[in-house]
Formats: sequence, C-alpha cells, structure tokens
Amino acid sequence: MKILSEKFIYGGDYNPEQWLDEEGILEEDIRLMKLAHINCVTLGVFSWSSLEPKEGQYQLDWLEDVICRLYENGISTILATPSGARPKWMTNKYPEVLRTTEDRRKNLYGGRHNHCFTSPVYREKVAKINTQLANRFKDNPAVILWHISNEFGGECHCPLCQKAFQTWLKEKYKTPENMNHAWWSKFWSHTYEDFSDVESPSSIGETGLHGLLLDWKRFTSDQTIDYMKWEIHALRMAGAKQPVTTNFMYNIPEANYTKMAKEVDIVSWDTYPTWHKYEGSDIEVAQDNGMQHDFMRSLLHKPYLLMESCPSSTNWQSVSKLKKPGLLHAQSMQALAHGSDSVQYFQIRQSRGSSEKFHGAVIDHYGKEDTRVFREVRKIGEDLESLSEMVCGTTTKATAAILYDVESRWAMEEAQGPRNQGMYYKESVLKNYKALKRMGLDVDVLDCDGDLSGYEIVVAPMLYMLRSNIEEKLKDYVENGGILLGSYFSGVVDENDLCFLGETPYGLCQVFGFRREEIDGLYDWEEKEFLPVKGNSLGLENIYHCSHLFELEKIKTAEPLMTVKGDFYDGYPAVTKNAYGKGWAYCVCGDGEEALYNEVVERIVDSHNLYSPIEGPLEEGLVLTSRESMEHKFFFLQNFSYKEKTAPKELEGRLIYGDLKPFGTAIYEITKLKTL
Repeated sequence: MKILSEKFIYGGDYNPEQWLDEEGILEEDIRLMKLAHINCVTLGVFSWSSLEPKEGQYQLDWLEDVICRLYENGISTILATPSGARPKWMTNKYPEVLRTTEDRRKNLYGGRHNHCFTSPVYREKVAKINTQLANRFKDNPAVILWHISNEFGGECHCPLCQKAFQTWLKEKYKTPENMNHAWWSKFWSHTYEDFSDVESPSSIGETGLHGLLLDWKRFTSDQTIDYMKWEIHALRMAGAKQPVTTNFMYNIPEANYTKMAKEVDIVSWDTYPTWHKYEGSDIEVAQDNGMQHDFMRSLLHKPYLLMESCPSSTNWQSVSKLKKPGLLHAQSMQALAHGSDSVQYFQIRQSRGSSEKFHGAVIDHYGKEDTRVFREVRKIGEDLESLSEMVCGTTTKATAAILYDVESRWAMEEAQGPRNQGMYYKESVLKNYKALKRMGLDVDVLDCDGDLSGYEIVVAPMLYMLRSNIEEKLKDYVENGGILLGSYFSGVVDENDLCFLGETPYGLCQVFGFRREEIDGLYDWEEKEFLPVKGNSLGLENIYHCSHLFELEKIKTAEPLMTVKGDFYDGYPAVTKNAYGKGWAYCVCGDGEEALYNEVVERIVDSHNLYSPIEGPLEEGLVLTSRESMEHKFFFLQNFSYKEKTAPKELEGRLIYGDLKPFGTAIYEITKLKTL
C-alpha cells in the first residue's frame, strides 16, 4: 500500500507551536524542508496545551494554518492525537487522571505518559479533543494519516485499574476456583475467595504468584490496546477516514505488539540505535536494529513506516554520540531495505529549551542549510525520490521465520530459575537471527500466534511458554517437511506459567527425539565446551563454548551432532538432529557462542538446499535483504563496516543504485519472468 502517492514518506516530527511567536520561522522552515526534499511532517504529538489551553476552549486555527501552508508547498501532514502529555488544567481539576505506582503512590503532575488509561475522565477528555481534530481535518487532503498518541507504555495501579483488572480476571476465569488453579495459589496459602480480593503485583505486596504477575502484564497490555481503540473510535465517530498508526518502540516488552498491530492500519516505529560504541560494533548494532525492522514488518506482513530516527545525536542515551559521515544514510537505507515506506526524523527543528533542546534535528539552533547533517539529510531526500517509483510499496517474502514471543518473555523473566539475573532471551533470539541473515536469508519475526506455513526453516529459541497451540503447529510443520531449529529451555510451562508434568519439551519430545532431564544455570565465569561428534551427519567441525544455561537431554531417536565436555554432564548431547515425518528438527542444548549458531545454520542451509540468493555466508559487515513486486525483485546489499566491500559474485541483478563503500548501500534489480 502506497501511503503518499508514489513516493516514500520523508520528513519527521515538527513542533511549530513552539515557534508561533517567532516571526519568519515557519517560512524559513518550509524553505529548508523543500531544499531537503521533505514531503511530510508529523504535527501535534505534544500540542494539547496549545490546542486546548483551557478546558473546552479549543484553538485549532493555528494548526490548520500550518497544515495548509505546508501543503501549499508540497508537504503533507501526519496528524497526531495529543494524548501523550496532558495539560496542567486537567490535573488540577481531575487528579484521578494521574498514574499510581506499584507501591500505591499517586504521581505528581509532570513528564509524559503520566496518565491512567482506565480513567473515564481521561478517556472523555481525549475523545473530545480527538473529535475536534477529526471534525476540522477529516476532509483535509493535506492530512494523510492519523498518529495515535505516542510510544504507548507503562502501567497504573490506581483503584480504577484495580477494579478493571478484577473485571478482566472474572471475564477470563469465570470463577475464583479456576483462577486459583491457574495461579497454583495454594502455594503459600494465597487462595482468593473472590475476584474482588485480587490486587495488582507490588513490591510491598504479592510478587510470588507468577500467574498473577503474568496476567497483570496481559491486562496492562490489553488495557493499553483498549485505550488506543477508544482514541481511534473517537476519530471514526467524527467521520475521519484516513488510516491510523501508532509508533511502536525498540524491544519494549510492556505491550503485546502482535495484538496491538491488529488495531491499526499501518505499523510504524521509532528507532534510536547506539552506533559507534566500540570498534567493529556497528555491524552488530545494524543486525540488532535489522531484527527489529523485520519484527515490525512481520506484524502485518506489509510495508510499515519508520516514524522516528535521529538525524544526529540523541540527548537521552548515556553518551550522545554523533553519527559519523555516511551512517545516517546507511541507517535510512536500512529501513527501506527491510520494508519501510518512509524515513522520518525526530525532529525537524531543534527545540530551544526543555528536555530535548540538545536532541539532534534536521534544522539545528544555527538554523541554516550549510551544516554536515543537513547536507546528509538532503542527499537522502534526493535518493528517496529517485527510488520511490521502483521500490515504494514493494514487499518482502521471507523464507525463514524466527519466534520471538513477548508473553513467553514475560513469564521467563519472572520464573525464578534457573537464573534470576540474565536469562539472555533476546540475545539468544538475536544470535539465531544473525546466523540466518549471514546466509542471506530474509527473516520474518513471529510469535506463537504466527502462521508457520510457507517457510523453509523455522527457528524457535528458548520457547519457554507454549501457548496458542504452538507445539502442535511446530509438530505439523516438521511432519509436513519443515526444518525446525529449537533450543534449550523450551516447552517448560503452559500459558498460565504452570509447569508441564511428564516428558518435556511438552508435545515436542518425539519431534526432537529426546526428553529433558535437567537444566543447569552457569555462573557468569563458567564455560563448557561443545565438541563435534566424529563423522556427524551435519559435518560440524569446530569446538565452541557454552555459557549461562545448559540442558541435559536423554536421547531417544535423535542423533548427537556435538557433545559437551566438562563436569558431571560430560558426553551429554550439545547439538542434536532428528528426523520426524517428512522434516527435520535440530536443537542446540545450551547457550552457545555466536559462532556455533553460524556454523549450525550454515550447515543446515547447505544440507537441505534451502533457498539463498548467495552461495555460502556473507562477508562480515555485509547485510542482504530483498523487496519485490509482481514484476521486479530488489536486493539491498549494505556495508556496515569501515572497509570497502565487494558483492558476492553469484548475486544476480542489475546494479541500479549505490556502491559498497563504507556505510554504502547497493541495490540490484531482477525482472521476474511472467507466467501465463
């Protein structure tokens, strides 16, 4: 779906309300935006006090004037609802809108996202301002998209939320007896007689019932989504027909983005990588950021939007590092490569005061175009215009999928064993993801609700919790010819965080060809060696180290490809392979180093002749992704190193853009054969 005609969206957050008293600023900003090829801005994100300075007194004329003047100069608007931060008059009159912390303290006025999503008063005030905005701009051609609030997150423990949580539990469990069983509440005699007895988890109260902790996270996520739907409903009831989005964030486990994405028309997200941390770190940062891009693309399996990124340095990271020349361009092209139809920044003009006055911007305090950052922004704008007709609206068809489940993560991080500090779930997923990308594969990032059909390989690291019948989906996937790569600490608990009785990994023992006996948590200084079994069928050759966690498996039908050396589990399988139905299931039994996953995935791809546009692994520093339409396929090859690279000789296609100099991006085009 092409959001803005045939063009990529290029622009970012703009806050003209900060400059209404400064004559000439808007005219100069428009001149500079046009010079930078900016064609869209996001307005109104934190403008509530300017839009409604007193309760019921709406001042939207200034906003309409800005929107129209921008549009006259070829710049469209993504219009935000202003609920990310509320005005002081609301707190003065309706203190219930402020959040309550987990230790039951009511917050003072200040900050942003300091509001209760349950509060009827807050919802009423939000609905009214949203209705005013929709009535004014629902038919304005300049407004192409609604941006709902900003970076949803956080939780509230006020009496209103307690009551809503109790109602949520009653709807889910029907009876207290069902809830008590799901939470295993007889432990420590914490049985509840009525739903009204339940309180949210607190450091001064209950933290030992893991089912309660898990359900509270689910409720908080559901309540956030319900609130967002309330905002959208207000716009729709007022007649707004433009599509809606909200900006997701990097690696935020507070909300279930898979469920949230179902309520928006377009997924968008904000990315702020910490580049240049140490020599050679940029390729690691790029791969990590790339996985998040793929996660966002996979939520709706269609083009998404990069809503925010920083054109220079941030002001909130521990060190506000400048981007070296070329890095901003590479980061922007990375978004396109993974499926974004936009590149947008926070912010267009740098704020003069308050929290983000030193946050990078397209137009800094100097206010002119002869800066290094502005020149890079302008070059990116030119390149996006040249690529729009060919690439905008194309999609990615991944042959590999990796499971990254937020609910399993919620449960795992509260599990109290086998490690209470450092389960390294996200790191385990990332190591597997990087191994797939090293082989040039496009990767979808799914959760347990995902559809596994159509993928040549599925990777399921640390699948601690089984929900949405995922064990049956994985079983059917392998039985019908799929390739599965699993890992330790999988199939341990059900959706209520109750441990499975009997053989584990539950429902998958036949698939993997073993059962779990024990799992050991290793001290931070401990390492075990993984040794290849002589003549193993996958051809593994090297010795690797394992840290953090190792699982002892009792082999049934699986072939040990590697064994562990050290301590009482000397000789136990470390990597296994098992035939099941028409497919194969592999498992890594401990938290191996990154090189282990690289070799295992490389051997699997070669052994099963899985599709890859290249032969063998990519040279270190290179990342390959693809997008395609009905007629064409585009390969994006990016160099995130400081050395010039060459493309793999077998990579097909006509070079249509760029090169592989440091931080360079090369794009190759293939014309597909038409079928009758």
